[in-house]
Amino acid sequence: MNDSSWGAPQTGPGYWGPADQDRAPAGPAYGQGPSYDQGRAPAGPAYERHAVEETRPMPIVPDMPDVPAGGGDDQDDRGAARLSGPLFRDEAAAPLAPPEPQTGPQEPMTGAAPQPQQPEPQPQPQQKKSAGRDLGAAIGVGVGLGAVIIASLFIVKAVFIGVIAVAVVVGLWELTSRLEERKGIKAPLVPLAVGGAAMVVAGYVRGPEGAWVAMALTALAVLVWRMTEPPEGYLKDVTAGVFAAFYVPFLATFVAMMLTADDGAWRVLTFLILTVVSDTGAYAIGWRFGKHKLAPRISPGKTREGLFGAVLFAMVAGVLCMQFLIDDGTWWQGLVVGACVAASATLGDLGESMIKRDLGIKDMGTLLPGHGGIMDRLDSLLPTAPVVWLLLVLFVGSA
Repeated sequence: MNDSSWGAPQTGPGYWGPADQDRAPAGPAYGQGPSYDQGRAPAGPAYERHAVEETRPMPIVPDMPDVPAGGGDDQDDRGAARLSGPLFRDEAAAPLAPPEPQTGPQEPMTGAAPQPQQPEPQPQPQQKKSAGRDLGAAIGVGVGLGAVIIASLFIVKAVFIGVIAVAVVVGLWELTSRLEERKGIKAPLVPLAVGGAAMVVAGYVRGPEGAWVAMALTALAVLVWRMTEPPEGYLKDVTAGVFAAFYVPFLATFVAMMLTADDGAWRVLTFLILTVVSDTGAYAIGWRFGKHKLAPRISPGKTREGLFGAVLFAMVAGVLCMQFLIDDGTWWQGLVVGACVAASATLGDLGESMIKRDLGIKDMGTLLPGHGGIMDRLDSLLPTAPVVWLLLVLFVGSA
């Protein structure tokens, strides 16, 4: 484009300038004074030499009345004669004023860079409930233990007493080992093991009097045995030893005392059946329908629905056992025995869970695959033994 394309200075109301669409700028840059030079492009940021090559002749717009900002009446198309958009490239490069904030929902800008679409979250498959143990191993070990117990119970009673004594010694070993590992408490195992086995035998031979005497002697042996070591920690060590003697062998002695009756084997079998059925009912109902926690701070897995299942299953089993296994037993006695067994078994399980929480462990041992340790199987049996022994004595006598 040559210099003649500029022509004479444009003046008048129809002039459309880059600085203002309604008013032509005045000044020497537009030929209003002697300094105007037609041989060169006007100076200023909008008229730089590189931009002059790209400009085009400005059209002459006829005079017209002002139209309101809104465009006037819809039927009035006079506003269509107005020019829109920048006349020069430099105007498009000028910074725009920041848009006013909008309070309503904003429409996406046309031509904006497309936002990467987030992948839709895939529905996670619902996880099945799990017991947290090897169920196959647990069933296999349980069946094996049950076979040994029943065989020794109905063949030779002395063998069954030996089974109880072995279980007591192993349980004491597990408990004292965990106390020393987790708390630094050194309960003397030797007097506990000897006294615990003697306690079981004394209960079978001499009844409750023999069990109490053996318990007292065991506690005395713990006090004396611990004197052979430095006095630091003496009190906590002997306290834990006396607790272990009462918790494991003394409560187990009531199982041996059940065996002394004429129908002793059936009484022990009733005790075992009711305890196992109670645990099974609590597990089955709690796993399927459990929603309300029973004691979340002690055992988060136990629910109120599980407790209801334990009571229901144990009462049904109690009616059957008292009616068909116990001499002179009646169905209503079975309801009472079953309900009490469910309560004592649940409290015993919670009691051992409290001990394990304090020690910071999950199981007392690893001797029984799928079960943990011996103490993890004795937790509900030990406190249930004196309950069943007492109720049977009250209902049908001790003979």
